[in-house]
Amino acid sequence: MQRDSEMEKTDTGGMQGRTAAFFDVDGTLVKTTIVHYYVRFRLLLLHPLIRPFWLAWFLPKILYYLLLDRVSRTKFNQVFYRNYRGMDVEHLKQLVLETFDTFLLPKVFPAASDRILAHKAKGNLIVFVTGSLDFIVAPLADYFQADHVLCMSLYEEKGKFTGELTTSPLAEEAKARAIRTFAEGHGIELTASYAYGDSRADLPMLHCVSTPIVVNPGKSLRRIASESGWEIREWTLAC
Repeated sequence: MQRDSEMEKTDTGGMQGRTAAFFDVDGTLVKTTIVHYYVRFRLLLLHPLIRPFWLAWFLPKILYYLLLDRVSRTKFNQVFYRNYRGMDVEHLKQLVLETFDTFLLPKVFPAASDRILAHKAKGNLIVFVTGSLDFIVAPLADYFQADHVLCMSLYEEKGKFTGELTTSPLAEEAKARAIRTFAEGHGIELTASYAYGDSRADLPMLHCVSTPIVVNPGKSLRRIASESGWEIREWTLAC
């Protein structure tokens, strides 16, 4: 399969300011979701004999989360991250680092790596804009050598996560506001920048820039992208 390494050679803007490529992470750069992260780490922290019972208890809740996500990605994030309540901060952060090579790295789309390298070659800043938690996305940002990461974090109390976010969820319109604020603070020309997303929740983010690209879109986002004349990319884990 041909890798997605080619990009347009000309920018949409001149030399008036800096340009950036804004990337959603889950579903765009990697084939995973915030639910996958939590389930993976929770299972690793449990005794093997307990894992099947925990899964039997947790799996029915996924339907509720899917429905809530369809109603509001913002509300879904607020509710879902409460699952982290009581988890040991340092232990979990260490677990994320120890399992990066075997868990998250194999889920990176090869074409995403190609695109990031191409943007770097063009002089675009690489900015991740994600609803994932800071300590989870950090090793991925290091791997890609991202210039900036806009993400969320959880409150900590006595070495444990409280399950409550320190800021509003970075989803839907909040992603667009974060990008505009970042652009203002870093001299970024959004009229000459790029954004990559995979879901309808990324639409406000995609509308922020002159060149939106949708990755592996569902039916609704694909229709919107086609009607808007946006670039559509199908990325797989196959090289």
